[in-house]
Amino acid sequence: MNRQFSSTPSKEACGCAQRQGKRTAYIALGSNLGDRISMIEWACREMDSRGIRVKRTSGLWETEPMYVLDQDRFVNGACEVETDLEPLPLLDQLQDIENFMGRRKVIDKGPRNIDLDILLYENEKVDHERLKIPHIGIPEREFVLRPLAELIPHKSIDSSKPWKLIQDYLNELPPASDPLSTLTPICASVNPLNALKATRKTQVMAILNITPDSFSDGGIHTPDSLRDTIMAYVRGGATIFDIGGQSTAPGTLEVSAQEEMDRVLPVIELLRSLPETRDAAISVDTYRASVADAAVKAGADIINDVSAGLMDSDMLPTMARLGKTVCLMHMRGNPSVMSKLNDYPDGIIPTIARELLERVAAAEAAGVRRWRIILDPGLGFAKVGEQNLQILRHFDELRSWPGLEGLPWLVGSSRKSFIGKVTGVPKPMDRVFGTAATVAAAVQGGADIVRVHDVVEMGQVVKMADAIWRY
Repeated sequence: MNRQFSSTPSKEACGCAQRQGKRTAYIALGSNLGDRISMIEWACREMDSRGIRVKRTSGLWETEPMYVLDQDRFVNGACEVETDLEPLPLLDQLQDIENFMGRRKVIDKGPRNIDLDILLYENEKVDHERLKIPHIGIPEREFVLRPLAELIPHKSIDSSKPWKLIQDYLNELPPASDPLSTLTPICASVNPLNALKATRKTQVMAILNITPDSFSDGGIHTPDSLRDTIMAYVRGGATIFDIGGQSTAPGTLEVSAQEEMDRVLPVIELLRSLPETRDAAISVDTYRASVADAAVKAGADIINDVSAGLMDSDMLPTMARLGKTVCLMHMRGNPSVMSKLNDYPDGIIPTIARELLERVAAAEAAGVRRWRIILDPGLGFAKVGEQNLQILRHFDELRSWPGLEGLPWLVGSSRKSFIGKVTGVPKPMDRVFGTAATVAAAVQGGADIVRVHDVVEMGQVVKMADAIWRY
């Protein structure tokens, strides 16, 4: 449909007339003032509150300014929305959100705390003095094409060239001297993950299992020893603490949600009370929505779910409501049966990719923003022996799988049984050297976070691996 609008259009001509049914539009999101990611998330909440439902989001991409160069770097993204508004009323609402959030336009294409533009609206073409759809800047702007290519790579934007797709426009752009990278926020005091930045530093996640029956360190972290352990981990370079109150080792008994909270919450409170860890990021390792909710209220920044929402139907909606960064791990079944579910006839990398794509789609459908998702291949979870080695060997292939590109990855190989099988070391606590090799392999393959027990030793491995591969 081609809409040629006059300066005084009728309701029908200007797109103000109401039609039955929801309409799909794609909105560009941008910010380069203040807490840029928070501004974009605020704008998404405002759209939702006004009946402009955000169905899916792209990742967030950090970009250099275009046109007006003397300003800070931008964070850009896009979202797919469902609305019953016609194009101009939709524009009115978006501009009202900008004004409500305090945007003051001083110079065209200059600094702004929030920028909301309609890129596409159904398959319609709009030509009005206030609005052009498709947005005229799409073909030349990588910071628009990359987010759109995450959402709708195979959609055409020009009805006269239906064969030319968004991915084609992106592929035609000349290579950038400084390639764009996605941003995944962790917390205010820890820098966002830059999953595509070649020189990024690997984050060290320290494991704090407050359980009597974890496979490697069950019963070690007692109230008397915990503070000293935390201080050692800080000195070793930990930037994230992952706290677990329910063991996921095969054959362990499930404790109640209340007992899991009783184990986890005091540790979160301790970390938040110590000056040395007040700025550290805190992750809660749980597959229960109620525990995740309580942990976030106590100060946790990340929800790390080994089941990616499969073991508690409330988990994905809870993740969306809490708005924190989440880690979705690949697993099959539950810890009691997962070791038997290790058949991958189509290949382990393609199968993990396909099954993680399903979990990402489920999380997005529940309202989790794509820029809040971290993935984990789940070493040792529904994988045995050689299968774990295959994942480490071909990890770069998994990272670049279509639909998973740009998402950051956590790798947790520490002390696991496949290391003991290769090295002949029976006791998990003695698998330090074998773990070191897997951590180096994970960094070389592109991991953004490594989850480890031996923080001091693996902190040194990460520093050396970063010096070799992240330069």
